[in-house]
Amino acid sequence: KMPQYKKSYIYRAVEFAPIWVVLAIGRILPFRLRGKMFALIGGIIVTYFPKARKRVHKGLSIAFPDLSEKEIYLITKKVGENTALTLSELLMNDDYKKRKELIKAEGIGFDILKDAKINGKGAIIVSAHFGQWEAIRHHLAANNMETGAVYRKNNNPWYERLFLRSIKHGGLPVVARGSSGNIAMIRHLKKGGFFALLVDQKYNSGEQLDFLGQDAKTTTAPAEMALRYNLPLVPVFAIRQPNRQDIILKYEEPIAHTDVITMTNQINDRISSRIKTNPEQWYWLHNRWNEG
Repeated sequence: KMPQYKKSYIYRAVEFAPIWVVLAIGRILPFRLRGKMFALIGGIIVTYFPKARKRVHKGLSIAFPDLSEKEIYLITKKVGENTALTLSELLMNDDYKKRKELIKAEGIGFDILKDAKINGKGAIIVSAHFGQWEAIRHHLAANNMETGAVYRKNNNPWYERLFLRSIKHGGLPVVARGSSGNIAMIRHLKKGGFFALLVDQKYNSGEQLDFLGQDAKTTTAPAEMALRYNLPLVPVFAIRQPNRQDIILKYEEPIAHTDVITMTNQINDRISSRIKTNPEQWYWLHNRWNEG
């Protein structure tokens, strides 16, 4: 068994090597030039690599069946650019968190979260893989509202180490998906902590609810926790501006406490609304729906 493990570990190192090289080059470059480089690489990969292109095209055809071929091409290219740009900022999060001047915020949800913090009450922030989602936690941390995150463990140990170290720069605690992570998250919320959850991915044991006009398996955990522990549930979205560097955070009105399904439907509606406005800023590489 030992040689097989070694082979696997070496294979994973080889797999990670191109990412390491590109990031090493990126770190040398000035911030804005680095962003342009990653956007260019991402645009090429998602537009011209069949597997990535097909995934984006499939999602767009499900959600927006009336798009022309030209519109699909343009959105796909921008999806690649935005995805790579966000990933580069995320993997160099220690540098990105210094860029406070790029982030502006507006909306009633910010005041709700400030009140929760003052009153020693926890809060749940919901968002999506949209725009520069990590800017949300940076902005909250800069305003004395450090916010934890949930992440999915990666199979590549080299990438996992880098990714986990990077997202910890956005705020603590960072917990892995799963039962032990859920327990740690609930403890943190009950002690008055904040957690940000990205709830736009397919969740196999979730409820079939409408997402961009199609049934999609959706987690109901944010609504369940908000009701059980009487916590504000605030949708926040980080929207890239035309220059791609500036971010406007929209702290939306909290989701009213009603019942789990109604609340989760409202979360999906808020996310869908943002995607309809800026489809190029969503991470279409997720297989969100059940087809295929």
